[in-house]
Amino acid sequence: MRARDKAAVSALRGTLAALDNAEAVPLDGSAPRAGALEQSPVGAGATEAARRELSERDVADIVRAEAAERLEAVTHLTAPAHADRAGRLRAEAAVLLRFLDDAEDAAAGA
Repeated sequence: MRARDKAAVSALRGTLAALDNAEAVPLDGSAPRAGALEQSPVGAGATEAARRELSERDVADIVRAEAAERLEAVTHLTAPAHADRAGRLRAEAAVLLRFLDDAEDAAAGA
């Protein structure tokens, strides 16, 4: 963000949101969705649900999917009027793929 790299900021924000969504716990169909106010849990953390723990592989798969999604969108932006948007998506995908390459290099060196 400090470098004002808009492609990197956009790619990382989108990917962080995807990771946050992947950590969400699916709702149980049998759990009550609404009820009387007096039956509501009370206190700090009473409505908090434990988040799923993602493995390094899960995180890498999500980052890879985010990059692939951007590259797929580029293939649909063929009109000259969309050249700027396609360039931004390519730059975002490159940021994410570079992140994966750096992570793989770090894992190989460990």
